[in-house]
Amino acid sequence: MPFRLDVETLKAGLNFTLTTTLGWIDLFGDIPGGGTYRDLTADSVMIEILGQNFRLLNLDALIRAKKASGRPKDYETLAELESLKDKVGGKIT
Repeated sequence: MPFRLDVETLKAGLNFTLTTTLGWIDLFGDIPGGGTYRDLTADSVMIEILGQNFRLLNLDALIRAKKASGRPKDYETLAELESLKDKVGGKIT
């Protein structure tokens, strides 16, 4: 189903999973195991992509959210994320 990115659509929903030419992107208003955007600000990092700033969950928060999600596609990535965490010696912030 095509997605209309506008205020009306965003107000009508809380969480969205979009399929793009680069892969899936999840837009969450509330994350299981984490809470709302405001709740997760302390567990996030700011990055710049193509001149735009984006806030992303740090690795620990991402692992916690994926464990709490209940979605098979999230469980599938947990081993890879845990391995990445082990390789960098713990937290990535």
